[in-house]
Amino acid sequence: MCKDGNNSCSLSFLSSLQLSILPSFGFLFDIDGVLVRGKTPIPAAKTAFQKLVNSRGQFFVPVVFVTNAGNCLRQKKADQLSHILGVPISQDQVMMSHSPLRMFKRYHEKCVLVSGQGPLLDIAQDLGFCQPITIETLREKYPLLDVVDHDRRPKILYPSAVELPKIEAVVLFGEPVRWETNLQLIIDVLLTSGYPGNPYHHENYPHIPVLACNMDLMWVAEAQSPRFGHGTFMVCLENIYKKITGKDLKYEALMGKPSELTYQYAEYLIRAQAAERQWKQPIQTLYAVGDNLMTDVYGANLYNRYLEEKNSRKGSKTRIQAKVAGGRRPATLAQVDEIDNSWESELASSAATHCRSVLVCTGVYNPHTEVPSDTRESITDTVFHGHRDFRFDPGLVEPDHIVPDVDAAVDLIFQLENFAPS
Repeated sequence: MCKDGNNSCSLSFLSSLQLSILPSFGFLFDIDGVLVRGKTPIPAAKTAFQKLVNSRGQFFVPVVFVTNAGNCLRQKKADQLSHILGVPISQDQVMMSHSPLRMFKRYHEKCVLVSGQGPLLDIAQDLGFCQPITIETLREKYPLLDVVDHDRRPKILYPSAVELPKIEAVVLFGEPVRWETNLQLIIDVLLTSGYPGNPYHHENYPHIPVLACNMDLMWVAEAQSPRFGHGTFMVCLENIYKKITGKDLKYEALMGKPSELTYQYAEYLIRAQAAERQWKQPIQTLYAVGDNLMTDVYGANLYNRYLEEKNSRKGSKTRIQAKVAGGRRPATLAQVDEIDNSWESELASSAATHCRSVLVCTGVYNPHTEVPSDTRESITDTVFHGHRDFRFDPGLVEPDHIVPDVDAAVDLIFQLENFAPS
């Protein structure tokens, strides 16, 4: 009922109409288990994305695809998504697990060993690394190091023409193909301070920096049960290192969900889309849609906690919390001074106030076997699949919303935001 006259009523109506058209929120979509299973599209995905674009293929709302995959370039993933979803996706909408490495410029001029699969050198160079070398290059230079597979042991030794500089950091992009080779040679590099042809020196501790992307213990493909992810490879590496040295493997940076740094970078991409479309209204709420309690939900809730704490510190300077908040160690996990200053200022200009977690039931999450509704009572019975450097906080693995699939997620969020695209 209007009490202030017809003009006020008209202005009020126009204001609410404007709010329903201009977005004040953005989507962060996981890919595996939300949009696809392996290479098979989930039917609800195409339906959902028809609701997100206009007749010209422009998005009504800022959208970023936040995947823990790291075995390809952003453009290739964008092309795959465009084909699967039937809408045009640009590489600027895609965030791989390794994308935040663009900010770690202090390592870009150094010789770094890269582990994973796919076009590793192309990925590393696209991120800014000038001197990346692969495990295979290292194996060719030092053929006596890789001897687990008897059939791959060298029959005749030829002197290598390749001269390698000291390796100053190790970058783990994702799970490799030959785990025994990668585990062996990475340990060699760490225990020789970057000179893998030398004898081990256990006193060299802490070891050279290790930057790791994608901590997923498991991921979902076409198989009935989840498959090993890069997190499983990291568990192997960490335990081998500790078994040999008696000391913990330390990470200079952990990237990919659930790291806060990943969500800070994703929000930066959301803001960039809004600016490009000249949407004046700030993006205040992020909706993270995923299928994994220990990565998608944990990460979104952790970032929401960060945003709430940041916004409660009125007038205080915002600092980038790149280290793992809530982790067991306050040690050197992606310290602020590792990030280039220009990037720090970009990330610190966050306008979001909330990050809401939306869990779908088409991937890793099984509503019949996962964390019960009363997570406080289930803490001792729940196996924590997150990374070693994150602690299990029951509040962080409780989603804000649970829906059947991504199409239902889009419908729910539009309803929550009272959003009517036109």
